[in-house]
Amino acid sequence: MKSFFTSHRKALSVVIAVILLGGTLSYSLLQTSLFPEITFPKIKIIADAGQQPVDQMMMTVTRPLEMAIKKVPDLKVIRSSTSRGSCEISAFMDWKADINLSQQRIESKISEIRGDLPAELSIQVERMNPSILPVIGYTLEGKGRSPIELKYLANYTIKPFLSQVDGVSEVRIIGGKEKEYWVELNISRISALGLTPEIIRNTLNETGFVRSNGYLNDYRLLYLTITDALGRNKKELEELVVSNTGKRVVRMKDIATVEIREAKEYIKINANGKENVLIAVIKQPNANLIELTDQMRKKLDDLRSALPSDIVIKPYYEQADFVHDSIRSVTDALWIGLILAIVVAILFLRSLRASLTILLTIPVTICLSLIVLYAMGQTLNIMTLGAIAASVGLIIDDAIVVVEQIQRTHEEHPFEKTASLVQHAIRFLYPAMVGSTLSTAVIFLPFLLMTGVAGAYFKVMTNAMIITLVSSFFVTWLLLPVIYLLLYRLEPKRKSTHSEHVHSPNGRPWIAYFIHRPVYSLSLIVLLFLSVVYVLPRLDTGFLPEMDEGSIVLDYRSPSGTSLDETDRMLRQVEKIIVAVPEVATYSRRTGTEMGFFITEPNKGDYLIQLKKERSRTTEEVIDDIRNRVEATQPALRIDFGQVIGDMLGDLMESVKPIEVKIFGSDRKLLEETSIKIASLIGKIDGVEDVSDGIIAAGPYVNVLPDNAKLSQFGITSANLQYQLQTALEGNVVGNIQDREQFTNIRLLYPGNKTMDVQDIKNLQISMPNGKLKPIGQLAAVHLIEGDAEINRENLQNMGVVTARLNGRDLGNTMAEIQKTVNTAIRLPQGYTLVYGGAFAEQQQSFRELLIILLTAILLVFCIILSLFREFRIALTILLVAVLGLSGSLLALFLTGTPLNVGSYTGLIMIVGIIGENAIFTFLQFREARMTRNVDESIVYAISTRLRPKLMTALGAIFALMPIALGLGAGAQMHQPLAIAIIGGFIIALPLLLIVLPTLIRIFYAHSQGHPGMFDED
Repeated sequence: MKSFFTSHRKALSVVIAVILLGGTLSYSLLQTSLFPEITFPKIKIIADAGQQPVDQMMMTVTRPLEMAIKKVPDLKVIRSSTSRGSCEISAFMDWKADINLSQQRIESKISEIRGDLPAELSIQVERMNPSILPVIGYTLEGKGRSPIELKYLANYTIKPFLSQVDGVSEVRIIGGKEKEYWVELNISRISALGLTPEIIRNTLNETGFVRSNGYLNDYRLLYLTITDALGRNKKELEELVVSNTGKRVVRMKDIATVEIREAKEYIKINANGKENVLIAVIKQPNANLIELTDQMRKKLDDLRSALPSDIVIKPYYEQADFVHDSIRSVTDALWIGLILAIVVAILFLRSLRASLTILLTIPVTICLSLIVLYAMGQTLNIMTLGAIAASVGLIIDDAIVVVEQIQRTHEEHPFEKTASLVQHAIRFLYPAMVGSTLSTAVIFLPFLLMTGVAGAYFKVMTNAMIITLVSSFFVTWLLLPVIYLLLYRLEPKRKSTHSEHVHSPNGRPWIAYFIHRPVYSLSLIVLLFLSVVYVLPRLDTGFLPEMDEGSIVLDYRSPSGTSLDETDRMLRQVEKIIVAVPEVATYSRRTGTEMGFFITEPNKGDYLIQLKKERSRTTEEVIDDIRNRVEATQPALRIDFGQVIGDMLGDLMESVKPIEVKIFGSDRKLLEETSIKIASLIGKIDGVEDVSDGIIAAGPYVNVLPDNAKLSQFGITSANLQYQLQTALEGNVVGNIQDREQFTNIRLLYPGNKTMDVQDIKNLQISMPNGKLKPIGQLAAVHLIEGDAEINRENLQNMGVVTARLNGRDLGNTMAEIQKTVNTAIRLPQGYTLVYGGAFAEQQQSFRELLIILLTAILLVFCIILSLFREFRIALTILLVAVLGLSGSLLALFLTGTPLNVGSYTGLIMIVGIIGENAIFTFLQFREARMTRNVDESIVYAISTRLRPKLMTALGAIFALMPIALGLGAGAQMHQPLAIAIIGGFIIALPLLLIVLPTLIRIFYAHSQGHPGMFDED
């Protein structure tokens, strides 16, 4: 390797330039998103069978679907919720399964039993991933325009126009009204004419079509012949002949009133106090969110110029704002930390060339990392950027160690050529660089064992860290010396004498003081051990780090059976509260539908509330304010709060809420009673909010029981009776009319259907085949029945489920109190079981895996050190010091009130490798000195020599991570626990590396004091 860096300086300089250019290009090409594009192993099936009762729905739809889906390979858990007329089934597959293949298999199994399911049943099967939720939301307003006009404009003008933007998967139109032709029958008139609703239905069914009659061949031309029986307008429908007896022609207008009306929908949409149409944009999985949003804004500007002046389109939610702010804040934290670290380097090295070398090395390393990330198909998201930001401390560590070694060598040998000094320094450090890089990188390899949502996201982060560390090794070993040489002329050569040496082995008397008094080191070891024993049980614990997104999801449900109008009235009062909150910028409300893919009743829905960027209160504080006001003024509403992204992740996991208590058994009534008791118990626990007992009643219903004997006596069937009942209540779609670009339904119904009550049903007149009328009481029994509760099941077992959210408390301690309270107060009969799920179950699984990862990482670090130095005792010594560093991380978490979650646990694992890396360099220096000195002199020399780089790396890393640890900016909270854990480890690492490690080395090598150059091998 003699003169390698000088002989290859030009070639390596080109490599540096290529890396910088390639990194800049990769940064511009990397797709931007909030989180990595993770395919979640959840498939949801929603089946809709009209208005069947819950028990009937369970027997005819849910159970057959469950049995079919259960046969699909790689299925882990199947959960279902059955309500009136619909069921929602969630199939959770193995994380290793091919989700596309699993969806095909589920659809195939459903197709096999399709003939056994109700004929009118509609089934939707969707893979659940972040891309199914809107990333942009707009409101559409038009002064003086009807909901029908607005929806038509949205569907046939705005939707096609916005769908042209690259990266758009779907543009959903929510709200507005569909146009329908209502044919309101005059009952007395059709009875007098001997007509029935069935005759009128058949008449309408036999029109309204376009069909081919075949081809006509005439003089070398082939003509297609068609019969066009489509209706074109209201007048044609009114003139339609219903009956012609030869004596009298009966037209539709003679027996019915034809009107253009709004279609019946049990949905209400509201945005900022007005009933508007909402436009939701869904992006394709791999689309760049920020670019998509920018293109959508430009497209919207073009669209506005083409729309009528009274049409207003305004955004009410743009996820890109939070993503952009998050990425910018993490990037800013990275550069701020980097500048602070460089300031540290300048203060310690007092050399412009050395400081500039470090300053230039870090961008080269980051650019190389970005090139690799782009080549691997990764996106620029909060996890990959956070990994790079968290790794800056390690990058600085590598650069400082190499530059300091070159600088120190230069100071000790001022008359040697710079090129040879650089060569000598790199040759000396190379074994330790390899060992230290491996000892840090191998700690991330066990993360491949991690499963679940935490594993999916944090494996992306740890993979990015491995890439960054390997890039750092390559740059510091091969390119940093070239940068140093290129900057040679910036600092003139100084004349120096031996007396000017900074790193004199005799210059640190305090080292000898401590190594000759091992009681201090042993006391510190005991103290750190006791601190872990004290802190660990008292440490708050959580699952995934939480972020302040600046957006709120408010889910609500009015009492079972509440009408849409009454629910809307209650929500109007809620909106007065929302508007009165000064931090609220905009809001949108959906009733009878939701943002996600769910079965939704008319008394259920959600709000999306966007907060102002400049505000004095956090999102959680605003949530508490709104919650208290709503609960005080609208006690009948059941409400539940969350943040958009957190709510989205909950939808993709097994449970939406962090707290979930599941009770399994056969008796549904007993399950409901137990759920109510548990909900009451945990609702009294401090820090538990939005408690739900999981009992969702479907509301009362009217059961009409036909008397078959009487029906047959009058020549009428049960199906005909049902058809006339539906005509009286909802009306029946009996045809359509071509209306511009769409077909508009024709609905046949009786007058007064909007004002009909339960008593009116009992007095309803039914048409007989001869046109005469009979009261329904003579043909059927009418009963009013209370509604049944929805049925929840998991793995084919009946289940009661109690859920809740946290407010101001950590997950671990809250769940411990819940478990103690529930286990003390609840006694379940034999055959019933109680399971704690939700984020707690995910946390317990992740913590078990992380403990295995920590132990595996420790073992791997031990193997690296042992293979590097081939001394069992020194490998154990370094490992002991590295593991003791965990105490600093735990103390930092405890003192700052930061929970031990997946992020901070990752920081604990990282600190083991970081301290092990620093200890390797110290022992390398000791082993070199041992060739010419005794043990005490070697230790003093090694610690004195490594003192400056240790202080620089520790302070540099601490300052580099400080902006993240302070949680500055949007999204910074995601990596705040990790940064705090690493900083705490770095702080405690200083006394461990400067006092404890040299003391232990002296204890182990005390027997060979007078034998320089001798090493005992174990």
